[in-house]
Amino acid sequence: MLLRSTAAMLAAALSTTSAQEVISLVGSGWTLSNPDLNISVPAHLPSQAHLDLYANHVIGDPYYGLNDFNLRWVAWSNWTYTSAPISGLSSNASSTWLRFDGLDTFTDIEFCGQHVASTNNQFRQYWFDITSILADSACAAEKDRVLSIDFGSAPKIADAIANEPDSETWPSDVQQIYEFTNRWFIRKEQSDFGWDWGPAFAPAGPWQPAYVVQLGMEQVHVRNTLIDIYRAGQLPLTIPDQSQPWIVNASLDYFGRTPDGAGLRYTLADMKNNTIRSGEMNNVNTTDSTVTGEVMIEDGTVDLWWPSGTGEQNLYYITIELVSASNSTLSCITKRVGFRTIVLNEYPISEAQLAQGIAPGNNWHFEINGHEFYAKGSNFIPPDAFWPRVTRERINTLFDSVIEGNQNMLRVWSSGAYSPDFMYDLADSKGILLWSEFEFGDALYPVNPEFLANVDSEARYQVRRVNHHPSLALWAGGNELENLELILLNESAPEEFPRYQAEYETLFLNTLLPAVFENSRSISYSPSSTSNGWASLNFSSPIPIVERYYNLTEGSIYGETDFYNYDPSVLYNDSAYPVGRFSNEFGYHSMPSIQSWRSQISEADLRFNSSVVTLRDHHNPPGGLNTSNYDTSNVGQGQMTEAVELWYPIPHKTDPVANYSAWCHATQIFQADLYRSEIFFYRRGSGLPERQLGSLYWQLEDIWVAPTWAGIEYDGRWKILHYIAKDAYQPLVIAPYYNITTGNLSVWVTSDLWESSRGTARFTWYDWEGNKLPINATSSTDFEVGAINSTEVLQTFTTTALQGYDASNVVLHMEMQAQGRLPNTNITRTFRHDNWLHPTALRSANLVDPGLDLSFSNNTGNFTVTATSGVAAWVWLDYPAGAVVAFDSNGFWLAANSSREVAYTVKSDSTNGEWLGGVNVQSLWNQTLSY
Repeated sequence: MLLRSTAAMLAAALSTTSAQEVISLVGSGWTLSNPDLNISVPAHLPSQAHLDLYANHVIGDPYYGLNDFNLRWVAWSNWTYTSAPISGLSSNASSTWLRFDGLDTFTDIEFCGQHVASTNNQFRQYWFDITSILADSACAAEKDRVLSIDFGSAPKIADAIANEPDSETWPSDVQQIYEFTNRWFIRKEQSDFGWDWGPAFAPAGPWQPAYVVQLGMEQVHVRNTLIDIYRAGQLPLTIPDQSQPWIVNASLDYFGRTPDGAGLRYTLADMKNNTIRSGEMNNVNTTDSTVTGEVMIEDGTVDLWWPSGTGEQNLYYITIELVSASNSTLSCITKRVGFRTIVLNEYPISEAQLAQGIAPGNNWHFEINGHEFYAKGSNFIPPDAFWPRVTRERINTLFDSVIEGNQNMLRVWSSGAYSPDFMYDLADSKGILLWSEFEFGDALYPVNPEFLANVDSEARYQVRRVNHHPSLALWAGGNELENLELILLNESAPEEFPRYQAEYETLFLNTLLPAVFENSRSISYSPSSTSNGWASLNFSSPIPIVERYYNLTEGSIYGETDFYNYDPSVLYNDSAYPVGRFSNEFGYHSMPSIQSWRSQISEADLRFNSSVVTLRDHHNPPGGLNTSNYDTSNVGQGQMTEAVELWYPIPHKTDPVANYSAWCHATQIFQADLYRSEIFFYRRGSGLPERQLGSLYWQLEDIWVAPTWAGIEYDGRWKILHYIAKDAYQPLVIAPYYNITTGNLSVWVTSDLWESSRGTARFTWYDWEGNKLPINATSSTDFEVGAINSTEVLQTFTTTALQGYDASNVVLHMEMQAQGRLPNTNITRTFRHDNWLHPTALRSANLVDPGLDLSFSNNTGNFTVTATSGVAAWVWLDYPAGAVVAFDSNGFWLAANSSREVAYTVKSDSTNGEWLGGVNVQSLWNQTLSY
């Protein structure tokens, strides 16, 4: 059924006024059809065709087996969503409107059999006046008041646009093609056309809510709201004066008619709805589509919002009322906001910084409320190929894992979809900064007037929609544009480079930048992730940013880095990692767990090189797996195999499924090992000349079950990576830096606290049986590590220290304990961290059975793992399918005759607690066993 309600009953996203009528079209009273295929089934809104076909058993689970390929016919087809007759429409309304918050993507809309409009952008909000249609005799009867939305095949339309005589072309080898081609011609989720970590379904449908709105004379409906909170005098990308008062700028986007003399009132309240400030807004300006005003909030009136680990997430409610000249309320919206400044500092290195030993060049880091901080986190991709089934509860669980993993920032990757409001709401409350991007990536894009106008409307709607969220950290134009696409272009067609660079700037500087800067003084903008930052910033110019590109000075350091190297020998090779001010993505792929595999493929396909497993690995050369040629040659599987064989004991289980599971686990160990090494390298850079202040690995979570770069699997199960990143992102860490060729070994303590910390580091050498070795090296040292800094606590050469010892039979245990104060608190804590070094590859190490024992205490509700007879490497607590459980530590090492108590959090459980009986423990030693 269609859900009908008045405006007062709708979500806070809709404006409220007693006289207007808002009818929600959300619900089950829809039909999905394709007459050519003789398909007509019940449907929902919001939804997409695949979901409704699956719900009605027309197709199987899109995620199962090779349905990524088998269901391509759905994407190549057109689909029609038709409503039940819409009841409750008044004939006395002054105007009647359709409002769509998201249509994916190409539509023709009819009401009462008459054409309303066509749309061509998944990311825009659309509203259409249907007053004259409703007044027509063809719409007189309620049974005729039917809404029909025809969705065209996005892959077909993209190809048709590409084949038009005047369509843009680019040199070969520039555009990154996955399953479907020509994605860059259309404004649809780019990863719907495939990516190296995800499937290609190219879905179609009304993926966001829709409404019918009826208005009386001089009434309005607020369809979108901008609230911009900044310090007086602040401009984007500039360093604000923290002593200045706050400015709250509010702007209501509406349709309908605003009476003359309308004004704005505001009320600022705390989370208990206690009013803090209220009154009239100043400088009110009204146009035929917006009403804007502002008010000053004195400094000290509110408490600041801080990211997780740096302070409290103080939030407030602000209510904006649109009032008539007679002071009656025309419309009213309430948003939850926070007061903070977040700036991307790209300014040149100052003289004071040079005096501190920071290398010349430019900064590239974030500052929150005037403070530098270390950004620790990962990259967020679309959590599902079908957004209508991404729920608040699912993102809440995922974001809990982010916080539990000691992360304070997510880069919300471009080429997916813009994040829903509830995702920002959750990030606001949990203290997760969201580096957000416009939906462009790994391609160059058209710059014809129609395309640019479409993008401009999209960008302005999205910027205004989410700007009030304190978790919003940055707008970036797109992914891998300056560091990949422009470089590929210069290599392929250097003679045409100036023209294509100018086109790049037309979109990412001349179009997207104004969409941000004309709507927000509080948020920074960067045209590309990754880039070398701006070369100059001048707000007297129409386009304030001049990009640096590769106009670099030798010996200087600029911008952010990303890093991928699929030669597995890169592990422990610090010289291979890039030196920069910030790392926005890096990584290596691994296999998901056997439990996850079983949820989406058959038991017969549980083999490392089965055609199903191989075809679900989309990490292949440019061009991807294409459509349905079922070519089982695969680069990704080979890279993972090579990594395991180079570094770890090779699984030799007699049971083929157990062997497959062991291989999957081994690929996760390599992935975690590499990420840990790289995270420590970047974090140590906070105390080196590069003054490196951010590490965001690729990627946080999975979109389905397949070999990917994710640390969290599709159902929420943590891979080893997420546990290791959690450990590496602790506030104070101790880590080794080892050159296996020269034997040069240094150990550093790194801190991201905002004050100096003091402590002691201890070093113990063991053989694998757990015996302490009298190796001539410092056993302990006291240290002081500065704020957001690193300090060396050991320097030696294993070529000297290990003389007389078999390097394959020694391991170094490093421990650190320090006192430090948490930011923005008076709380002093004791921080502990430990780490291990093995000077040879573990595949050649003299591993022994560590005699692991696992026990569970009914009193504490925790597990205890004990190593009884040797050093245990990569201790792993595993548990059966049917539950999702996060242990407080996993993938750790244990010294002989030592124990670790392990607590856990249950994320979900369909086993009624029976998963507890299936928990087992293993270590790297178990990889070598045949059973």
